[in-house]
Amino acid sequence: MIELTNLRKVYGKDHVAVDDLSLEIKPGQIIGFIGPNGAGKTTTIKMMTGILKPNNGTVTINGFDISQNPIEAKKAFGYVSDSPNSFLKLKGIEYLNFVADMYEIDKETRVQRIEQYTKALKIDTVLQQKIASYSHGMRQKIMVVGSLIHDPYLLILDEPLTGLDPQSAFTLKEIMRQRADQGKIVFFSTHVLEVAEKLCDEISIINHGKIVYNGTLNSLKDEYANLSLEEIFLEVTA
Repeated sequence: MIELTNLRKVYGKDHVAVDDLSLEIKPGQIIGFIGPNGAGKTTTIKMMTGILKPNNGTVTINGFDISQNPIEAKKAFGYVSDSPNSFLKLKGIEYLNFVADMYEIDKETRVQRIEQYTKALKIDTVLQQKIASYSHGMRQKIMVVGSLIHDPYLLILDEPLTGLDPQSAFTLKEIMRQRADQGKIVFFSTHVLEVAEKLCDEISIINHGKIVYNGTLNSLKDEYANLSLEEIFLEVTA
């Protein structure tokens, strides 16, 4: 169970990026976090992961408050940011082993998972190259593999499909679905409505730092009969 309770984040004196946001996320679901640019998606995710400290409110992951018990809370999730330009001086395999060491993953398990996911995402042949030499899409994929090394209960992805080729995007969506079917949680931000429609069990729409809709896409469509998905989104975020 993931609980975001009354989260608020203010930048500077008066720029409210996230305003009294609350969400409860149950196991076995893919949750699409949707909103226009500047709506507060990335700020919310950074508070979920402990990168940013909220001005008010709490984030609880499997009963652990990320502010009070950061290590235990962070053990439960894997995270891929919207900018995969990290650890550029490391080789791909060095980065993956670094992550595995951090989570104390034994040698046999890490080898199996690295092989499984790098082959699925077709980056197994470049692991001896430095991440700096990778394309944007390849960097995205190595970060995805790193987030899966410890088989997290919660997978947090910020615009994960950006820069991926169609085959890799399809593979990642399959991985996301498999994890939800195993009773885990996938929480990902996107502005691509068609992806949310095909993949998500529920969606949360954020606008101006507030949740303006939370539920299934079918229920939302029922509220706005005869409108296209794009028109519904524009109506909700008007």
